[in-house]
Amino acid sequence: MRLRIFTEPQQGADYDTLLAVAKAAEDLGFDAFFRSDHYLKMGDVDGLPGPTDAWITLAGLARETSRIRLGTLMTAATFRHPGPLAISVAQVDRMSGGRVEFGFGAGWYEAEHAAYGIPFPASARERFDRYEEQLDVITGLWSTPVGETFRYEGRHYRLAEGPALPKPMQAPRPPVLIGGTGLKRTPRLAAAHADEYNVPFCSVEDTAAAFGRTRDAVAASGRSEPMVYSAAQVLCCGRNDAEVARRAAAIGREVEELKANGLAGTPDEIVKKIGRFAEIGAERMYLQVLDLSDLDHLELVASEVAPRVG
Repeated sequence: MRLRIFTEPQQGADYDTLLAVAKAAEDLGFDAFFRSDHYLKMGDVDGLPGPTDAWITLAGLARETSRIRLGTLMTAATFRHPGPLAISVAQVDRMSGGRVEFGFGAGWYEAEHAAYGIPFPASARERFDRYEEQLDVITGLWSTPVGETFRYEGRHYRLAEGPALPKPMQAPRPPVLIGGTGLKRTPRLAAAHADEYNVPFCSVEDTAAAFGRTRDAVAASGRSEPMVYSAAQVLCCGRNDAEVARRAAAIGREVEELKANGLAGTPDEIVKKIGRFAEIGAERMYLQVLDLSDLDHLELVASEVAPRVG
């Protein structure tokens, strides 16, 4: 089981804070540093100093880290046109020496679109139609051989003999992550496009069911490439009950609720819960860290949890 750090900067974090967390995660041996892609806070927080852009952040981190993998859970298809997005991700992959992983979703948070003047298709069907075309375009641009051009005729996006440059450092492309718990379309898109399928913030039982639907879609598609299965869970670890309670309070959550819906408790409790995800086929856990000032939290997990689940 590989442990990855997952942050939510829209809740209130500047670049320097994210850099400190990413460097700590790298130094402590975590497999990857991921961040969300949102432009508006959620819930009862001030969100100061305001949002940071996911790919600008990752470009900076690409030059200030050396080993750790870097990615998004999940870049919103509604935020960017697919051609420029393919360029941005490819450039950051090169800037990092080939350490980028591209988590990509359809987009869902309507309020942030309104807040920053970003068009938001009213129907989920149209968002997924656009998302599917973007997947075709982005992966098509990356896979087009150097010296050839890429053409695409979709309902929402059309590309005319594009040079399909630059290429990512990783060949044939950075790993693509698709996530969610959709019953039909999400598993089908994952089977067609993804290297990794991620289930966020679900129980072990619901995660197992989602994994099963995607495994069925992979089998039905006839693909031969393996799929990596992963889960994301909020993290709240403490050496004792008092420390767990302190960390839960710091993020505005109740301990029992976190134990039911996340990875919360002592290292022993968290190792046991991660083991349940491993039993259903999860190979990676994304640990959602909400208090980005608490680097001791990362140190505790690195020393007391990671060696027992790796």
